[in-house]
Amino acid sequence: MVNCHRLVRRFSTLIDSGKRNPSCFQVTVPGKLGERNKNPIPNPIPLPHRTIPDPRGQDLDYVNVAHSHLVHSDWPKLDKLVSGLTPFRVKHILLKVQKDCVLSLEFFNWVGVQKPSLHSLDTHSLILHILTKNRKFKSAESILKKILESGSIDLPSKLFEAILNSYRICDSSSHVFDSLFKTYAHMRKLRNATDTFCRMKDYGFLPTIESCNAYLSSLMNLNRADITLAFYKEMQRCRISPNVYTLNMFISALCKLGKLEKAVEVFGEMDSMGCAPTVASYNTLIAGHCNHGLLSTAVKLKILMEKSGLIPNDVTFNTLIHGFCREGKLHEANKLFSEMKGMNVYPNTVTYNTLIQGYSQIGNIEMGNRLYEEMSRNGVKTDILTYNALILGLCKEGKTKKAAYLVKELDGKKLIPNSSTFSALISGQCERKNSERAFQLYKSMIRCGCHPNEHTFNMLISAFCKNEDFDGAVQVLREMFKRSVAPDSAMLSVLCHGLDQCGKDKLVMELCKEVEARRLMPEGFQKTGNILT
Repeated sequence: MVNCHRLVRRFSTLIDSGKRNPSCFQVTVPGKLGERNKNPIPNPIPLPHRTIPDPRGQDLDYVNVAHSHLVHSDWPKLDKLVSGLTPFRVKHILLKVQKDCVLSLEFFNWVGVQKPSLHSLDTHSLILHILTKNRKFKSAESILKKILESGSIDLPSKLFEAILNSYRICDSSSHVFDSLFKTYAHMRKLRNATDTFCRMKDYGFLPTIESCNAYLSSLMNLNRADITLAFYKEMQRCRISPNVYTLNMFISALCKLGKLEKAVEVFGEMDSMGCAPTVASYNTLIAGHCNHGLLSTAVKLKILMEKSGLIPNDVTFNTLIHGFCREGKLHEANKLFSEMKGMNVYPNTVTYNTLIQGYSQIGNIEMGNRLYEEMSRNGVKTDILTYNALILGLCKEGKTKKAAYLVKELDGKKLIPNSSTFSALISGQCERKNSERAFQLYKSMIRCGCHPNEHTFNMLISAFCKNEDFDGAVQVLREMFKRSVAPDSAMLSVLCHGLDQCGKDKLVMELCKEVEARRLMPEGFQKTGNILT
């Protein structure tokens, strides 16, 4: 697991040092990728000048003969030379054919099949230089992934050193370090990506904006908006010019952290930065405002988008519809749904699921069914979320038999019930005060490999307590203990009070001790004698 706090601290340190000594960040974006920056970081570390001894005697004869067979694609003759292969000879053959990247890769792969033990970090670094210098980035990334998947702890540091030491031998380019940084980003090895970025800077190299975007994208996918902001600031210090994708991710990170005013400010500066806002830019800002309940501002942003000559897409409408449904404003959500269809923006599975879920939450299963029927007529694919929303609506109305009928349909649709499916069914039985049936569904849920959450457990305990079946409630509580789920304070109070009333005060004390021992005691709950607070 990556230590994200460490990454934030590392970038923060870089940024702070830049404030104290701005010259340490005076670099320019590479004008021509493949060269060190024309105006590099002041006093970059000189590149090492390592060499490989020239082949002599039998080594020279072997390399020349193997090279001749290789350039003539005479693989049968080359196969006969396998027994004489050594790491030293492999490196010199690669250097001899490095101008032909296709042939170099064929030879590298051939060695990997014939004698994989001969491949070292040195041979890997040579082929990486050859491929990246010739812009064969996908092939280079594929090789890098195979190396890094070994999982060796000290490999990343040794790999960088091997690439660095063979840089001058191959008359290489900054492409090689850029590919390494991007590969780490794609593999979500964020600590290694960060270390590579910092070491690149030490030697006067900077990654491309595309690689920076890959890193930012991985951060956002891992919900690390804080590191995203820190890295973006570092990019600014390094004068790496962002593009529209960079800014969209920066705005998204600001929104996730609740910095909406700053997000709007950056959005307003996009044109002056040479990056005209796209539909995705508007959608990002709209989502940020919807997530914070600022629906009127989100709608104004959609109107502004249209005035700017951009057409809202399905993501725009789905985001707004979801925002209104979450607030229970189904009338406004439905108006947007109608507007969406009027603009020939076709509703998709997400659109229908959001609306069905919204109507189910307010107990309007009739409208949910209408939408489901419309969905089927229009050939829009249904998924487990569609059924979960319909099942929840039926269960909220106590129509558990109809809900069970829908569950039977899942197999025919090749859909698998998940935790939400079972939670909805359990809620239906709890509504009917059928606690035993609800607990049986819970057991089925566990057998199917689904994981109940705190809400599911609290529903079960509440149902048992309402039926004054406190022993059943205790059984559920013990299930919570097994799964290290903390009980709700109010629910635990109700259960303890019920047990006290039944004269089971000793059991209450035992349960409280067990909750404390497992460190699952809910905040605000205390038990002193027979007094619950």
